[in-house]
Amino acid sequence: MTTTTTTTTTTNSAPTSTPTLPLPGACACGTIRFHLTRAPLFTHCCHCTRCQRETGTAFALNALVERAHLALLSPTRPVGVPVPSDSGAGQTIFRCPACYGPVWSVYGDGANKIAYVRAGTLEGREVRPDIHIYTRSKRGWVGFGDEGVPAVEGYYDNREYWPEASLERLRILREEGKAVGEAVGESGA
Repeated sequence: MTTTTTTTTTTNSAPTSTPTLPLPGACACGTIRFHLTRAPLFTHCCHCTRCQRETGTAFALNALVERAHLALLSPTRPVGVPVPSDSGAGQTIFRCPACYGPVWSVYGDGANKIAYVRAGTLEGREVRPDIHIYTRSKRGWVGFGDEGVPAVEGYYDNREYWPEASLERLRILREEGKAVGEAVGESGA
């Protein structure tokens, strides 16, 4: 798949900010509480039409983190709802069983060890995207005011944009046989 960068940035730089850990999060009603024990690998602002439909808005902001670093704190578990994806692998969106708010998703058959945490569920932190993806289907009124953040028409090769430290974390997951390449940048989502 070819992609087009519509803004430029230094690739493989550090994420936009380093959060204080653990980083707490919750669904809209507070039934599902969790925290991240490690900073996100990378944060996507996805403008694809599926994300638009699934969120009911113009884009989805997802912070990618290893599932091993996503700790559920509440006794109530989120409910996994399978939905299709453009890649055909599907995704499971985990939602609160009380308010139905999405908290994170996993692409593929569930073997993927990367969680796409809905950035709006993270408390006390302004989460900014590291990249805008699927901009070919963005809403016309959406502009990009975040200087230096790359924007690509489709998906991208993570080796071109992720910081070296995040690529190393991904390499370790792959060596352990715990990551599905398709969901983390090798052939689109």
